[in-house]
Amino acid sequence: MSRPLVLLSNDDGFASLGLRELRLAFQPHADVVVAAPETEQSAASHALTLHRPLRTRAVEEGVFAVDGTPADCVYIALHSGTVLPRMPDLVVSGVNHGPNLGQDVFYSGTVAAAREGALRGIPALAVSAHPKADFAAAARLAAQLSLLLLKNGPASSAKAAPKDRAWAPLLNLNVPKGHTGELVGTRLGARYYDEVVDVRTDPRGRDYSWIGGPGVFHDETPGTDTAAYHEGKASLSALILDLSNLAGAPLVEAILRALP
Repeated sequence: MSRPLVLLSNDDGFASLGLRELRLAFQPHADVVVAAPETEQSAASHALTLHRPLRTRAVEEGVFAVDGTPADCVYIALHSGTVLPRMPDLVVSGVNHGPNLGQDVFYSGTVAAAREGALRGIPALAVSAHPKADFAAAARLAAQLSLLLLKNGPASSAKAAPKDRAWAPLLNLNVPKGHTGELVGTRLGARYYDEVVDVRTDPRGRDYSWIGGPGVFHDETPGTDTAAYHEGKASLSALILDLSNLAGAPLVEAILRALP
């Protein structure tokens, strides 16, 4: 049986330490291709670049840098015909330099790169770690979990016609500083940032803004990824792609009934 093919990406850029360690961790077990941003794209979320051309640069064998977002990188790798020798069995994104906990998953380019794969029917994992965590160990854990996902999860449906393609599982792994070695299954917690807009004036008298403050604190409700992170445990959360909220259906129906 041929070795699985793993597509790696991230939002820290193709030269980041976390991505290098992830590539090394997979190489004994799988064929690996990297398609990652030319420059850092943190908090790019799931943006696709539609209003300018994108350039893909071959850095070395099996490593490609794209001057776009993380989602651009995976999209180009899957559909251009110039990056991958065949459709990958897994998409893995990371190791991000910093955690992606709670609502971070909506903003994270790391998670978005993995989600782009899952939306195309390919099982996917996003992996993030504290900036002072052991990145080599985090990468080895990510590789182990990814291969178990490949073995135990549904097979990729990426080769099916779009109407027959099923969304694939999307997992989110976070590794804290001083990891105890324990891994727990979690749900998303809450991560609260300082909500700051710093408005300044440039030398020509025009206003500009910096958004986001330096502070952050976490909800520590048991069973959440934020609580596990504070306890020194790695957390693994399954993320959903269908954002429909069935609990909100009565509200929708009430609004529809109230229409004139």
